[in-house]
Amino acid sequence: MDVAGQIMDVPDGQLPDRMGIVITDWNPERMVATMPVAGNLQPYGLLHGGASCVLAETLGSVAAAMHAGADRAAVGLELNATHHRAARSGNVTAVCTPLHAGNTIATYQIVISDEDERRICTVRLTCLIRGAPPG
Repeated sequence: MDVAGQIMDVPDGQLPDRMGIVITDWNPERMVATMPVAGNLQPYGLLHGGASCVLAETLGSVAAAMHAGADRAAVGLELNATHHRAARSGNVTAVCTPLHAGNTIATYQIVISDEDERRICTVRLTCLIRGAPPG
């Protein structure tokens, strides 16, 4: 199994599975994932900001792990999110692109949009690339 297959083979019941995150396109320069708004709401009936962060970190971490390769591991170092507008229903789509893909640090921008292609959230994720996968 290649690195992408290993990373995206998330066991049932883990956080990305419970939130309905589906990675639909992946390559080193652009990754895309979707997530339903339903089931990921805060008390006011809006998409939870934390759900946007989970979507972004899932996608960015997969991108960083693919960049790191099978013999190294990528772990989250910093996450910064700006929430621009609310989503109440449907699905959101996240598009992840690299800002910097170095030997020890990889930084990605993840833009989350609603079904009308309006920007919901902009996230920057920085991952540390370690010498060996944990555990």
